[in-house]
Amino acid sequence: MKKKAGVRKNSRPGAPPAKFWQTRIGDASDELAEKFVESLSVDYRLAGHDIRGSMAHAAMLRRVGLISDRDLRRIQRGLAGILKDIRSGRFIFDQRREDIHMAVEAALIERIGEPGRKLHTARSRNDQVALDLRLWCLEAIAALNKKLLAMQSGLVRLARRDGAVLMPAYTHLQRAQPIAFGHELLAYVEMLQRDRGRLADCARRTAVSPLGSGAAAGTTLPIDRRLTAKLLAFPAISENSLDAVSDRDFMVELAFDLSMIAMHLSRWAEQWIIYASTEFDFIRLADRHTTGSSMMPQKRNPDMLELIRGKTGGVYGQLVALLTMLKGQPLAYNRDMQEDKRWLFGAMDTVGETLSIAAAIVAGAAIKPDSIGSRIDEGFLDATALAEYLVKRGVPFRSAHQIVGKLVAHCENSGLKALADLELSVLRKTCPRIERDVYRTLGARCVAENYASRGAGGPRQLRARLAAWEKRLNSIHH
Repeated sequence: MKKKAGVRKNSRPGAPPAKFWQTRIGDASDELAEKFVESLSVDYRLAGHDIRGSMAHAAMLRRVGLISDRDLRRIQRGLAGILKDIRSGRFIFDQRREDIHMAVEAALIERIGEPGRKLHTARSRNDQVALDLRLWCLEAIAALNKKLLAMQSGLVRLARRDGAVLMPAYTHLQRAQPIAFGHELLAYVEMLQRDRGRLADCARRTAVSPLGSGAAAGTTLPIDRRLTAKLLAFPAISENSLDAVSDRDFMVELAFDLSMIAMHLSRWAEQWIIYASTEFDFIRLADRHTTGSSMMPQKRNPDMLELIRGKTGGVYGQLVALLTMLKGQPLAYNRDMQEDKRWLFGAMDTVGETLSIAAAIVAGAAIKPDSIGSRIDEGFLDATALAEYLVKRGVPFRSAHQIVGKLVAHCENSGLKALADLELSVLRKTCPRIERDVYRTLGARCVAENYASRGAGGPRQLRARLAAWEKRLNSIHH
């Protein structure tokens, strides 16, 4: 829904003033002040939600007898026409109207006359904007969930294709233990699943209708708030009018969820930036997801991944801006809250775009098994498994840890690259409980095949988790 520039002049005799509160205040035509307070340049994105809420509100007003059948039909036709014009780009947003709520209502009055003046019965811009924001957040959560699913599916497909390749897992960015590459890919799938869970929780708390709370204290008119909520598919209504019009917790929660998604994507991007380097050479990124250097012709820079990492700071900043804007506000509504949309819309746009490019990067990437495999036994990745071998033979783990540490030091001092290079006599001299079958424990592949715990990084566990994730994601897609 794109904003079309321009100013629409009132064309009907007796057309509404630019601001509906102008009767009390008097002249309010200062251009500098108008530009400072307007939010239409941001909240025009709420137009569809505003009209949807107004449709439900009008239907409720008719049900309780506050407007006639004829009024309702004219309001519905007028709002439908406005929405059509907005979607086609024909609607001109007049910033003198301040916000989307006044812009839509003024256009409705211009089109249908007196019935349009009845639409705002028993509601305020305060509960109206609270409703629109909840509707927008619910739609945004649904769209974001689809993008998260696409990213998860891409990672699972890559894990199915190339995930059996063995690689080192790292702690402190030092080689630690061998794992299947797919195990690491599925770690990000787990992170994104937690993100989806947080969004689902946020949606439950967002799906509460504030409409009917009025400006602060409700209304003396006999409205039916549960009907309005039902028409808008809200399972619940707010129970405190002051809280309802000033509550932005759901927006902060969504901004936090967006920050968590951005953080997870940034961690993944950093990992792949490292893996795409010449020093690691684990992954090749598609050419379309890299850039060259203006000076060095050999370069393939992972700029897309670096931008994913960099944009995360902006998403964090928008969360902090929302929290800071709300921290000192008295009940109920205050104009500070006008800024909330700017921050949340920006965070949502950034994370949505980032998820889209991230899924594309995953789809275009290729794991490099030969490059990884040529060095897989470097770094004594089987040291922990050797200690556990000794534990199975009755050696206390702390003692086993010391024994293996001495063996690693012996290898390093002797110029040996792997524990499997040690003669059995050397191993037995260090610990007499070691037998020839120890060699079935040593080496990255043996270690990975011998992982026994659920959730471990071996190929057997990978096959089970891949099957589980494929079943889970397929059930959602279908």
